[in-house]
This record gives sequence, structure tokens and C-alpha cells, in this order.
Amino acid sequence: MNQIEPGVQYNYVYDEDEYMIQEEEWDRDLLLDPAWEKQQRKTFTAWCNSHLRKAGTQIENIEEDFRNGLKLMLLLEVISGERLPKPDRGKMRFHKIANVNKALDYIASKGVKLVSIGAEEIVDGNVKMTLGMIWTIILRFAIQDISVEETSAKEGLLLWCQRKTAPYRNVNIQNFHTSWKDGLGLCALIHRHRPDLIDYSKLNKDDPIGNINLAMEIAEKHLDIPKMLDAEDIVNTPKPDERAIMTYVSCFYHAFAGAEQLLEWIRRTIPWLENRTPEKTMQAMQKKLEDFRDYRRKHKPPKVQEKCQLEINFNTLQTKLRISNRPAFMPSEGKMVSDIAGAWQRLEQAEKGYEEWLLNEIRRLERLEHLAEKFRQKASTHETWAYGKEQILLQKDYESASLTEVRALLRKHEAFESDLAAHQDRVEQIAAIAQELNELDYHDAVNVNDRCQKICDQWDRLGTLTQKRREALERTEKLLETIDQLHLEFAKRAAPFNNWMEGAMEDLQDMFIVHSIEEIQSLITAHEQFKATLPEADGERQSILAIQNEVEKVIQSYSIRISSSNPYSTVTMDELRNKWDKVKQLVPVRDQSLQEELARQHANERLRRQFAAQANAIGPWIQNKMEEIARSSIQITGALEDQMNQLKQYEHNIINYKNNIDKLEGDHQLIQEALVFDNKHTNYTMEHIRVGWELLLTTIARTINEVETQILTRDAKGITQEQMNEFRASFNHFDRRKNGLMDHEDFRACLISMGYDLGEAEFARIMTLVDPNGQGTVTFQSFIDFMTRETADTDTAEQVIASFRILASDKPYILAEELRRELPPDQAQYCIKRMPPYSGPGSVPGALDYTAFSSALYGESDL
Repeated sequence: MNQIEPGVQYNYVYDEDEYMIQEEEWDRDLLLDPAWEKQQRKTFTAWCNSHLRKAGTQIENIEEDFRNGLKLMLLLEVISGERLPKPDRGKMRFHKIANVNKALDYIASKGVKLVSIGAEEIVDGNVKMTLGMIWTIILRFAIQDISVEETSAKEGLLLWCQRKTAPYRNVNIQNFHTSWKDGLGLCALIHRHRPDLIDYSKLNKDDPIGNINLAMEIAEKHLDIPKMLDAEDIVNTPKPDERAIMTYVSCFYHAFAGAEQLLEWIRRTIPWLENRTPEKTMQAMQKKLEDFRDYRRKHKPPKVQEKCQLEINFNTLQTKLRISNRPAFMPSEGKMVSDIAGAWQRLEQAEKGYEEWLLNEIRRLERLEHLAEKFRQKASTHETWAYGKEQILLQKDYESASLTEVRALLRKHEAFESDLAAHQDRVEQIAAIAQELNELDYHDAVNVNDRCQKICDQWDRLGTLTQKRREALERTEKLLETIDQLHLEFAKRAAPFNNWMEGAMEDLQDMFIVHSIEEIQSLITAHEQFKATLPEADGERQSILAIQNEVEKVIQSYSIRISSSNPYSTVTMDELRNKWDKVKQLVPVRDQSLQEELARQHANERLRRQFAAQANAIGPWIQNKMEEIARSSIQITGALEDQMNQLKQYEHNIINYKNNIDKLEGDHQLIQEALVFDNKHTNYTMEHIRVGWELLLTTIARTINEVETQILTRDAKGITQEQMNEFRASFNHFDRRKNGLMDHEDFRACLISMGYDLGEAEFARIMTLVDPNGQGTVTFQSFIDFMTRETADTDTAEQVIASFRILASDKPYILAEELRRELPPDQAQYCIKRMPPYSGPGSVPGALDYTAFSSALYGESDL
């Protein structure tokens, strides 16, 4: 009955202001009176041991035994019925401080403010701090829960004592010090509750020590209240220690006020059990359930035992009083056993309804939590999916996209629309869950509704933005398709037109080369035909430019931010304009150049006609002279001197004709300077004229020389004119090509016709004489030389020497230049090759000895 029951922690909140009074008092009493310190030490030690013995231990020295914190933590566990954190088992100072701190933290967690009490002072054995800490524990766990008629703690305990002792004589309880010095107050408390234990009528006010000792002995023996004070200390002290008296008296309250405490406990507990205010979270409801289980498991069983014990004590007391023939004990009104039973019945009824309500509420919260979690998951999933979608739908990326890109964006948007439609169910589920949470009165329904509303509002915006984006994409696609068609049309027409202009520019700038008026007239005609096509080309150009202008108009009208460049064509508007301007510039330039060329060709034509007129006259004249010379050279009639005179006349006429050649050369130079390379008016070229002229000069000179040589040979050999004519006739007969030369076969045929019996060796010997240089031909002079040698029988070395002397102008030697001038080339070359150098008197460089040559020639060969 004297056990201190823990407070009903599941509904009681301590008033911290009550402790402030205690703390202020403790601050004022730091310098504790030695008598009070002695009383507190004994009282607090006994009080602590009354609880520690339940755990099988005790303390001897209050300031020493609590230093390691272990028994202090154990004391708190016993009086509170709660488990403290696991203590440190080490023996070091920091282990002790840690344990004491754990105890002080627990005290502070119960709403007690510890002023000037630290773990270090307790570990150091500070008596005052230790006593102050124990008083704080007593006040919190033994006195604070006392409640009498709306008063509690110290005032409640004092009021209880006053009411219990009010009927007794010589008892006037006004405080917790001097009012208890005579011991009658303690005896009155025992007698009021256990009249069987003490006869109050026999007590003497003048025997305070006896009264106090009697009360303490009975309390220790029958009420299990340990002796906490010495009677002498109370009596002999002018003002006993208030805290010691309060501590001791509180044990009587806990021993005797069982019915009151039980009823008070029931009174406080029933409203707690009848409170059906639901918590907002599962955690809070779980805490309520844990509190209820703690109530059923920890707090109610002691009260059940207390109730039973009260009934047993009441029945025992009534039996003893009846046996003693004493009046029955009548509890005050409202504290009868029947009152307790009725209160207990109401308690159990509230308890049963409370448990059902807790389970139902937990199931409701479980449903709510499940729905709320489902809502959060679906909302989070949707919000994650929807994050950034509005910004994407608000993008105007299509304004700067190409047709291909816009089509890709449209396909992408169609996929998004499908995705959006697929999320419709989730949004509807979110709204349905939110509705159900509202119907089940979910505590966070405001936030749920706000979140649901945001999701629905965003969903509506997404739908609107999706439709707007589709419309914008489709509109842009149509515009870009129009632009694309225009671009394609532009490309189809611009490319050939550009090629035409490039070809036109190329033709207009082409470096033409013509050689006749007809050719330039043909170019002029073609150019005029080209100019005739320019109006049509200009119309095509304007049409092409109109296409591009239409493209730019569409882009500007609909604010499309794309380049107007054509993907199908590399031809640009500027390029077309520039090329067209270039064509227009080149046309008059071409006109001028063609007209200039026409004028030049007319000038060239005049030059051609002028040259042709002269060349057509000179060419035949040269040809006639060549034929006349040829005829005279093969003529077999007339004397050589007459032939010579005729040739000299030819030579004179030829030399006089030279002016005509020079004039033709001048005209030819003009033609060359005019770069005229052909002349349809004549077959003669200047080169033909030159060659013919040079050949004419050479022929006349050679023919004159041949005639001179023939005359010289005739005179030297004594050949008659008839013989010479015969030689000429034979040579002309076998000169098949009529070029004044016989090849070897012609010469062989000639010799055979003349009766020569020729073997190969003999013919070869003769050929070395007539063709000493191996040219393969025989000239008329060589033929005459051979024939004169064959026919002359008076030729001697002296005759040959005389002939050379004539050629050498009576010099004993002859020069190579003289031989070349006087003799045919082959004969001159023959003589120069075989004639030894002259080394006689009057010799000059290059002098040849014709005497030695003639002597050797006729000495070795009988020609």
C-alpha cells in the first residue's frame, strides 16, 4: 500500500512552474543548516532504501553510493517502472559521469529543471548537490502526483493532512515543520485510517518523543513505512527540516490514501479512455495503442491489486472493530467500497469501448495510410512523368525547323499524345483516391486536395497545350510543304535557267576565231537569234524570282524562323540576278566584237584578193619560165653559144621580174600580220612562190653553167656540135623522168644501147666515174664527160692541164672556189677530193695542184 505508483503518463502534463518554486528554494538553501542536513541525510537514505530493497539492494552513505550512477539509475527505474539506457560498467571517472548524466537526463525528460546540479558534483560526492538531487526525485515521483480537491503536490499533501486530522484534539496541521513536533499529527493520521493500531485517547501532548516514537514504530511494523527520522531531532530542533517531514508524511499519504488515490486515478483515467479524438497519423494512433497496452500491462494491474487490497483491508478492519466491540469504520462519503466498485465498473466500460475504438481507428488509418501512400506514389509517378512537359509543349522549336524536322516533331507529338491518353487512367485514379481520402476524413486532406487539384489543373493545361501544339505543328507543316513545293519548283526551273545563262555567258565570252566573212556572218546570225530569245528568258527569270519572292512572303507573313535558302538548289537569287546582269552586259560587248571582226574579215578578204591576183600571175609566169628553161636545156638543135645567149636572155628577164616578187612579199607580210592563213582565191602560197622563184633562179644559173661546161668540154675535147647533139639526144631518151637525171638503170640501158658489154665489175667502175659521190643519179655533164673520154683519142694530160690552166687564169694552182664556180658540183667535188695541195712557188692557203692531179689521172687510167 505504501508503494509510490507512477503517474498516468499517457494523459498528464506536469506544470513546470511548481518546480521553479522548489528550485528557488534550493538556491536559497545552498548553505544548508547542519541539523537539517542530518535530518535530510537520514530521511532521504531511508526513503531511497524503501525503494531499492525492492531491487534487492540498498545504500549506506547517500553521497558515496550514488557516485558511480549505477544505484541512482536503479532507483529511478524502480520508482518509475521504466527502463533507462544501459549504464556504462567501467570504473573510470568518465564512465561514472556518463551514468549520472543518463539519470539526470531521465529526470529532465520528466519536465524537471535541474538548476546547479551537475554530474561532476554528484560523482565528486558533493553532499548538498546529492541531497538536492534526491529531493528533486522525491518531489517529482512521491509528492508531485498527490492531488486533493484541485490542489496538488505540497499544498495537496498539506490539505490531505489537515482534513484527516481535523476531528482530533490538540492537532493543528499548518505546515511541515513545527506542526509535527508533538507527534500527535502522526498518531492522528494512523488512527484515522487504522483505529485498530492505536488508542488516540491515551496519548499525552506533553510526551512528544513518546508520541513520535509510537507512531514511527507502528508505521514501520504495520504500515511498511521505514523509520526515517529520530524523535529527538524533531523535538529538539526549533524548526525541523521541512523536506524531511514532507518526505516522511508523504509515505503515510501513499499508505492511507489508497481509496482516494485509486478513485483519483480512476477519475483521471476514465476521461483518457473516453477521449475519442482520432489522431492524424498512424504513428500517433500506434502510440495511443502502445499507451493503452502499457496501461493494461503496467498501470492497471497494480491498481487491480490495490483495489483488492483495499477491499481486503476494509473487511479486515471492520472485522477487528466488530470483535473489539468498537464502532464500524465508515469511510467518508464517496469513498465507500461500493463507490470504488462503481467507479471501477465505469473504468472497465470505458476501457472496452476505448479498445474497440482504437482498433477501428487503426484500421481506418491503415486504410487511409494505404490510400495516402497509393495517392503519393501515383501522384509522384505522374508528377515525375509530367515534369517539364508543359515547357516542352510551349516550345516553338517548329518555327525554326525544316519540313523534315517538323514532320519528325509531329510524329514525336503523336507519340506524346498516345502517352498522354495512356496516363488519363492514372489521373482519374488519383482523383478517385483523393475523393475517397476526403470521404474517410484523412487528416492531411487539405494537402491531398491541393496536390490533386494541381495535378488536375496541370492535366487540363497539358491537354490544351497538346491540342495547340498539334494545331501549330500541322499548320507549320502545311506552310513548310507549300514552301517546299515552291523550293522544288524554283529548283526545277532555276537549274536549267542557270545553266542557260552560264552557257550564254560562256558563248558570249567565247574567243571566236574566224577566217572568212562567211564564218563571221554565221556567228552574227547566231548572235542575233540568241538576242531574240532574251525577252522569253527574261520572262522565265521573272517567274523564277517570283517563286522565291512567294517563299519569302510566306515566311514573313507567318513569322516562320527558317532560312529561305533552297535545299533543292544551290542557285541563289543573287546568283541569278548577277548572271542575268552579266548576260545583259555581255550582249552589246559581243555585238561590238562581232562587228569589229566582220570589219577585219572584210579587210582580210581584200588582202586575200590582192595577194591572189598577184600570186595567180606570178606562179604561172615562174612555171612558164621553168618550162622554157627546161626545153632549152634538152634542145638538140642549134649551137651551144646560141643556147647560152637564149639562157642569158631568160636570166635577164627573171632578174627584172624580181620587183613583182618583192611586191608579193609585201602583200604576204600584210596577210601574215592580219593572221590570214588561207586564201580560197588562189592555190599559190608565198612559200610556193618563194620555192618556185628560188628554183627558177637556181635552174637558170645551173643551166647556164651546164651550157658553159659543155662548151668548155667541147672545146677541150674537140667534140663537134653534132656529137654534142647526139649525146643530148641519147641522154634525153633515157631520162625517163625528164628531170635532167638518169638513175643507174637508165644509165645501164643507155650504155647497152650504145654497144657496151658490161659486167658488174665494169659497170661499177664506170659508176665511180659518173657518180663519184654515190648519189644514185647521172647528170648530163657526167654523161658528156664519160662519153668524151670514151670517144676522144687525142686527149692527153697536157690537154687537161691546159684546160685547168684556163680555169685557174694561168695560175700554177687552182682554188676550190674556182672549181665549184666553173665545174658542175659533182665534178667539182670529185676534183677537190682527189686534187693534192699545191706547194710550189706563189702558193696560197687552199691551193690545189691540178698538174699533179692531171698527170696522175692520165697515167693510171687510159681514159
